[in-house]
Amino acid sequence: MTQDDELQLYNLSRRRVLAGLGAVGIASAGAGLGTSAFFSDQEEFTDNALQAGTLDLKLDYKATYFGGPGRLDAVKAMDYPDAEEILEDGEPTGRYLLAQAPSPEDEQAWEDRVQGETFDFCSPDADEFLVNGDGIPMFTLSDVKPGDSGEVTVSIHICDNPGYLRMMGDITGSAENGQNEPELEAEGEDTDGLGELADAIEVCVWYDEDCDNVFEPTGTGQQNELEVALVSDVSGSMSGEIDDLQAAATNFVDNLSSPDEAAAISFNDDASLDQELTTEYDLVKDAINDYIAEDSTNMTAGIEIGEDELLNGTNATPGASKVMILLSDGTPNDEGTAEDAADVAKGNGIRIFTIALGSGADDSFLANKIATSPDDAFLAPDPADLDTVYAEIAQIVLAGEQKIAEGTMAEVFAQLSEGKLLDGNRQEDGTQPYPGATTQCIGFEWELPFEVGNEVQSDSVAFDFGFEVEQSRHNETPFNNTAPTNSTATDN
Repeated sequence: MTQDDELQLYNLSRRRVLAGLGAVGIASAGAGLGTSAFFSDQEEFTDNALQAGTLDLKLDYKATYFGGPGRLDAVKAMDYPDAEEILEDGEPTGRYLLAQAPSPEDEQAWEDRVQGETFDFCSPDADEFLVNGDGIPMFTLSDVKPGDSGEVTVSIHICDNPGYLRMMGDITGSAENGQNEPELEAEGEDTDGLGELADAIEVCVWYDEDCDNVFEPTGTGQQNELEVALVSDVSGSMSGEIDDLQAAATNFVDNLSSPDEAAAISFNDDASLDQELTTEYDLVKDAINDYIAEDSTNMTAGIEIGEDELLNGTNATPGASKVMILLSDGTPNDEGTAEDAADVAKGNGIRIFTIALGSGADDSFLANKIATSPDDAFLAPDPADLDTVYAEIAQIVLAGEQKIAEGTMAEVFAQLSEGKLLDGNRQEDGTQPYPGATTQCIGFEWELPFEVGNEVQSDSVAFDFGFEVEQSRHNETPFNNTAPTNSTATDN
């Protein structure tokens, strides 16, 4: 097989779209960003008797910029004559809609249209509304200030055959662009000509499940942070099971990430707040690892202290998603008061999960009287099952939008340069392909922090990011472990 034959076969199974965020420049603590997108359309043999099946990747997007109120004219001057300031309750927000494709009709929200069924993105007629072979600008901002941010949601449509999808990217340029007096004072004289902007800008990439341009980390409350109270039975009957409880509960805590908070509460004759709500997860795990089994089962006190901490604790946040996970291996001292305490907690908006451990637990009582619903009640017949049960609950309460990469721009693009395989079904183990005729939105947000120093003044950085799809059928090794190439990226 010749090299040309291999290239033709390669193009039968892959489609690439590259989006570049280019030319970020700061002058007097300002910055600029620019981007474009490009598709490769080599996917079939033509003028022959045989034609391969199709694998099509199409793109649309919505880009916004937060630059503070009153800057609409300035944003329009930065190559966005049609920019609009996004209003909330009729008031300006300081966030601007830069561009989007397709443009919604009849005031339909972009995120509703790209997920709806009224617009067939995989039809040939849709191509004129999408990005499919033409470069488009996403960011061309020349005066970004510390505290500003931008976000683009890319809506990817995989048409025809199922396929694996990966994201890739590279920083393509970094420059100092001279040094003014504040910058010289902050960092000294530049010797390499490379700017520091890539190390200053923070980037987050995530699966934007509802395509709304907002990272929503928890499944219990959409945009709200999660606050969870781990309420554990440490009565004497738990003496042989404490180690398993500690291992499983601390593993659950390891699933959390800021701003989500956790608290540790234990109960036996009475109950105690062993660690208040915090994002310092090691403190929560240390408290759990100190548990000793003794005495009786005052479940009522455990529920009441858990409720009080979630609602009134020092670090409790009004409006956060409140979750209590209660584990017990026995029967409470007083079922009536425990049920009453649970009813009060649930009435105050707390979702209660229960875990009935072992044959001595009253699983019916926990499921029907304590848990928010029987679906929130779990059985662990053996202590060794606890880790799986806590993991299942974690999947429920944390099944919000998952991050793909996070860190400085330099850190994120170091990961993307190797190619980041995306998961087509995040509810299953392993990395799954995407089914044919599916849509996946990916959010990409950058922010120049308020605290950025003068050393980034006049610096610039350019980068590309994009997506590649490869058919999954008869392909056990996605992308054959090959590194992505950005040779088709357009210059900015």
